[in-house]
Amino acid sequence: MALRTYSYLDCLNLPDPLSRWVPESLEAVAPQWEKIDATVFINQYRVLEAFRQERVSDADFAESSGYGYGDQGRDKLERIFARVFHGEAALVRSQMVSGTHALCIALFALLRPGELLLSLTGPPYDTLQTVIGSKGSEEGNLAQWGIRYHYCQETDRRGYPDLEGLDPALNPRLILIQRSPGYDPYRPPLTISLMESLIAAARRRYPEAWILVDNCYGEFVEAWEPTAAGADLLVGSLIKNPGGGLAPGGGYAVGRRELIHKVAARMTAPGLNAALGPLTAKRNLYQGLFMAPVLAGNALKNAVFAAHLFARMGYPVRPAFDQERGDIVQTIFLKSAEKVRRFCQAIQKYSPVDAHLTLEPAPLPGYEDPVIMAAGTFYQGASGELSADAPMREPYAVFLQGGLTLPHALAATCLAAAEVLKE
Repeated sequence: MALRTYSYLDCLNLPDPLSRWVPESLEAVAPQWEKIDATVFINQYRVLEAFRQERVSDADFAESSGYGYGDQGRDKLERIFARVFHGEAALVRSQMVSGTHALCIALFALLRPGELLLSLTGPPYDTLQTVIGSKGSEEGNLAQWGIRYHYCQETDRRGYPDLEGLDPALNPRLILIQRSPGYDPYRPPLTISLMESLIAAARRRYPEAWILVDNCYGEFVEAWEPTAAGADLLVGSLIKNPGGGLAPGGGYAVGRRELIHKVAARMTAPGLNAALGPLTAKRNLYQGLFMAPVLAGNALKNAVFAAHLFARMGYPVRPAFDQERGDIVQTIFLKSAEKVRRFCQAIQKYSPVDAHLTLEPAPLPGYEDPVIMAAGTFYQGASGELSADAPMREPYAVFLQGGLTLPHALAATCLAAAEVLKE
């Protein structure tokens, strides 16, 4: 018996008109995919060179325990991160439990009572506002330590920060730049070229301030990282882009050596600094970093495809499929709570883990509104893997990101579109 030819459309069994729109979208985004491939190659080669220069060997993957003194594999991985992210030094630690935790450590390390934190990109995302104390009154926040806070309210017509409205007398000790917009659907992510201009303008106005970049979702999106654009310190999560889908947890900080020393002292204890802290799952962390440029490329390709497809379906998207990108996140304005729920339920349904679960919005620590999160991921909360989430509030925008493999990300996105299309 002759086997019939079988296509990806046969697998998906999409209804009309999606069965026509999907091939059209794939064809339309091909030029953007070529640009992404070029960036992936540049970043992959930079990571490879860092591994070669540090002479990585199988012995570097050996586990350490207890205090973690003399953990050569940990120290070498941190030198690799410093090379890859254009910094003088780095911390890469499983003791940092999330990106928010890594940022919290950095904020407390660099700020003292009476000093000012200036958020240049408007209010940061919900959980960091809890850390700062601008929302809620959680124990131990920055406000309770007498650390002042101000954020830039002025934006230009494109939605980017406008420093002209800032008082030169503010005199911040630390300036925070959030690369990805978080749950603000209208704020565009920052590209490296825009960040370079923003950092230069901030330095002219506040020359004594340190500049800290929240790099979550932005790693390997472009050929340069924020430290190359003038940032003093950047911080992120290992279960997002730089973990390559293999890191089981942790966070990182990269930047000026003196600032990394301060962060290390806060992470452990003064005098102990970076010498303590055993690093677990080293093989996963090394291999994940090596694979990270490709996984970031996969996520970008799916984001570009989703932008084109959902725009074709009549939904506003940010950014558009052919716009320059600063992170891997695609925002889709679905306009109703029910469509957000169906979209996220479909992403969960077509995931490799917990596909049988039915999602519902629920309260989440650090967030004011119920949040629905689709994350059928191998590592809990790993948004470097395919995931989607949304706060259940106007304008009912869903945030799609990640993808271990491009075929899976594309398939799940198409099937989520089919669910949204249902009346």
